[in-house]
Amino acid sequence: MSQTSLKQKKNDTGSKNSKDSIDTEKRKDSEKSGVRLSTQMRRAVNPNHFLRCCPMRGHSSCRRCLCAAEGTVLLGPCRTIRVYIHMCLLWEQGRQITMIRESQESPLPKTDSRGYVVRNQWSRTSRSPSTRAPSVDETRSKSASLKLPASSTTSRTSSTSPSQQESQKELSAQPSPPTPPMPLDSSPPTPPESYSQSRRSNKMQENPEAWAHGIARLQLREYPPRTPPTEWKSYAQRRTTYSTQLDRDCLSELPRQQQLEEEEEEDEAYWASVRTLYEKTPSCSRPRPPKPKHAITIAVSSRALFNMVDGRKIFEEEGLEKYMEYQLTNENVILTPGPAFRFVKALQHVNARLRELYPNEQDLFDIVLMTNNHAQVGVRLINSVNHYGLLIDRFCLTGGKSPIGYLKAYLTNLYLSADSEKVQEAIQEGIASATMFDGAKDMAYCDTQLRVAFDGDAVLFSDESEHITKEHGLDKFFQHEALFENKPLAQGPLKGFLEDLGRLQKKFYAKDERLLCPIRTYLVTARSAASSGARVLKTLRRWGLEIDEALFLAGAPKGPILVKIRPHIFFDDHMFHIEGAQKFGTITAHVPYGINQKMNN
Repeated sequence: MSQTSLKQKKNDTGSKNSKDSIDTEKRKDSEKSGVRLSTQMRRAVNPNHFLRCCPMRGHSSCRRCLCAAEGTVLLGPCRTIRVYIHMCLLWEQGRQITMIRESQESPLPKTDSRGYVVRNQWSRTSRSPSTRAPSVDETRSKSASLKLPASSTTSRTSSTSPSQQESQKELSAQPSPPTPPMPLDSSPPTPPESYSQSRRSNKMQENPEAWAHGIARLQLREYPPRTPPTEWKSYAQRRTTYSTQLDRDCLSELPRQQQLEEEEEEDEAYWASVRTLYEKTPSCSRPRPPKPKHAITIAVSSRALFNMVDGRKIFEEEGLEKYMEYQLTNENVILTPGPAFRFVKALQHVNARLRELYPNEQDLFDIVLMTNNHAQVGVRLINSVNHYGLLIDRFCLTGGKSPIGYLKAYLTNLYLSADSEKVQEAIQEGIASATMFDGAKDMAYCDTQLRVAFDGDAVLFSDESEHITKEHGLDKFFQHEALFENKPLAQGPLKGFLEDLGRLQKKFYAKDERLLCPIRTYLVTARSAASSGARVLKTLRRWGLEIDEALFLAGAPKGPILVKIRPHIFFDDHMFHIEGAQKFGTITAHVPYGINQKMNN
């Protein structure tokens, strides 16, 4: 065989091999694009597509979107993202189909004996001096900018649903970035006829049920028309526009932790404003009441604290309804002070002095308003208490029921009332009690010192001596006291109250305030000092109590002495002494205890 024929055979073989290799490469590239398209169509059924790489502008990813991107939620992302994903897939599908159609209609490029694409003079001079063959990626990107022919558009429209047709129309209306025109001789290769026929039956036709189910779940939203680039708005303006169109699913699926944090921030802001308000407001001068378990509780009835004679008269003559109507009508009328008013004011002065020496002191006097009035009368009582500046914070309004049952619940140390029957009932319950009687209105009392005067027998002490005097006479009484001089007397009903006063006095003594102590106690008794006074003083000493002044009158009237003392309250068990002291203007309190009460009854 000649050398010329051998060369010609080699050239024919080389050209044949180059054509086969080009066809193989184009077929592989088409198969790869087909695999990619089928993968994207499968993702349309379970739309986890591009959640991380192409998020929708203006859409803040909710919990469902983020979990769907990780594959941990079966429901998938919210509706807004699903619609956006589907539009992205439709656009990608159209681009792939356009590339395939263009590659089918364009002829194979001319190649030389070595398999390189031959470019003409116009392509080299008009485009680029390079003579290398275009890559598959360049061919694909350039062919994507060409329009579909009428036949391909018709076939694609016939295989899609109406919702897909609408989305494709919207996509076609959107401006696409300009692409440079392709060279005249550099058209993509045409795949074989058998492959083009197989590509026409795409993955949508292979699984129509899944595709239809995925399309049915997607409900396309009507978006406003796209604006040209010259009318584009800023990012902040577009963000506010998109934020109003967010899906309700996104709003309802906000993370619980974020909601709790927002609520905590609101609470902190609220309390910060309240704290600022209270810092600017001047502090209240009203001291806080002591705790009941540490305080010395003094229960005072409304008739003992205020003068309610007019209301009492209406109650007795016209009944309860008229009485309540009268009190409601006059609830803004301030009540006048009663017999226990000055005593309560003196107790508050002692509290103030104790707070000066001991700022955190809890062993104070605590005043409780204890009355059987109806709750509707409470408004007038509150107005009167605030008018006079009385520090009474605890009220007990029983509405006609006897308040004696509440005395122990309030840990009462002393009960003062204008009703002798209630006082007698409290005495029987073991509570120190006394019936209040008013004194002179024009008598001046000391405002800087609490002065309390006590009778001896049947008040501080028991009624043992009274029994001997009534049964055996006064001489036997003197003999008995001399015989039992070193034997302490038994305690009386007000012995505990005297102990409370003595405990507070020692607090002032500890601060070197003995001469300026705001509490002063008196013993005013009808005993004789020579015959029976020693036993009284020794009894007080055995109890550990110190009485400031002891006055032995040996049967003389107590009224003139009490005028000199001017006590805020004087306790005695004899009505004879109560009436005598009252004539001189002294505020008195009758203690219904001992044999004298039985003999009078």
